[in-house]
Amino acid sequence: MTTKVLVVGDACLISLGLCLAILIRLHDFHSALNYLRLPDMPFRFGIVLATCGISLYYNDLYASRVVNRRSELFIYLFQAVGTAWVILAILYYLIPDHSLGRGIAVLSAPTILLFLLSWRLMLLETNFLFPRQQRVLVVGTGPLGISLVREILHRPELHLKVVGFLDENGENIGKSLVNPGIIGAARDLEEITAREKIDRIVLSLKERRGQTPLRELLHLKFAGVAVEDAHSMSEQIDGKIRLEHLSPSWMILSEGFRKSSLLLAAKRMLDVLVSLLLLILMLPIMGIVALAIWLESGSPILFRQERIGLGGRPFQILKFRSMNHDAEEHGPKWAADDDRRVTRVGGIIRKLRLDELPQAVNVLRGEMSFVGPRPERAIFCRMLETETPFYALRYSVRPGITGWAQVKYQYGASIEEAKTKLEYDLFYIKHLSLTLDLAILFETAKVVLWQRGAK
Repeated sequence: MTTKVLVVGDACLISLGLCLAILIRLHDFHSALNYLRLPDMPFRFGIVLATCGISLYYNDLYASRVVNRRSELFIYLFQAVGTAWVILAILYYLIPDHSLGRGIAVLSAPTILLFLLSWRLMLLETNFLFPRQQRVLVVGTGPLGISLVREILHRPELHLKVVGFLDENGENIGKSLVNPGIIGAARDLEEITAREKIDRIVLSLKERRGQTPLRELLHLKFAGVAVEDAHSMSEQIDGKIRLEHLSPSWMILSEGFRKSSLLLAAKRMLDVLVSLLLLILMLPIMGIVALAIWLESGSPILFRQERIGLGGRPFQILKFRSMNHDAEEHGPKWAADDDRRVTRVGGIIRKLRLDELPQAVNVLRGEMSFVGPRPERAIFCRMLETETPFYALRYSVRPGITGWAQVKYQYGASIEEAKTKLEYDLFYIKHLSLTLDLAILFETAKVVLWQRGAK
């Protein structure tokens, strides 16, 4: 809801800024009105709105960490508006007939910047987008609940206030866990909820059998207090399903993990169309990359390697070779920062993700999707299946060129990092949809632009 309000508000203010700039430039209301009535004026405005909207998005102006902080707001807005006007200058050079004119462009840039800054500051000052903090009570002292509270404390943009913990047996009242600590016993749940005006109750019991205050929770649930499991709340906050104390029963009973035949058919159709379009548009760049690899280190230009795909079946992944010929002379290993095996050309194409382009062929073959968990090597898969619970669930969907884990987390180069990536992959599998795929594709473009996570 917050993002929708921001997008609509920004669009209205950008349009208002353009109208004001036109009025100032033409010095007369009737002349400005006649100018606005030109047949292609909606298209001209549409170019500016689309360019500004994309620039605002890629400069994180719809990300909560920026939306909530006055200190960063002006810098990010200045960058976004400046970037948008550079792009518009290029577009107007290519299509001058649809330009608003240099005079209007010069006047509108500071006007729009002032409007957007005032609008965002007003929202922050009035707390219109962010009502009062929700008060949260954690029932139980399980490790996941403690970890969840730490995450909440580090993220003020969530607008959650943790009042405290309730101990299972009431033996440690007053003990500090994080901050705050244990303020009561689970048996006093209703009394403490009423006294502290609790909005949300989070269950994080070390042992649920015989310790869950079922009657009290039922009364509070019907009284309108939100009651949820720590895993469910963590999923909402982090965008991942934590493996810590995750039970198969939670996975079975949790909503999601649905893959209708219609959804899978639509996803496959989108994969084919996008991969064909990508191969056609990027063919000149792929030719340049291939030539650069050949000039630096000769052939082969393409790198083929066995990976594990849908249903645990192996396939040959295609990439532009970015490492030396003897990269795995001493056996397979994960990539690392400043990996000496990477060639000079390889370092460049990895940062720009150009080494992944041949995987569009894997997508056309049906071995991969554009969006999904990244395919891993068989030797690492066997290791991770042994070390990591639920790892094999990744094979329930086609692996992807990009994925939720790729845009939310760094490159996984160890078992612990692979576990964290699995938590994001499970979230993706649970919430699989075309909308989520499109969001990931937009985020991937942002990752490539800012060169995040490449190794």
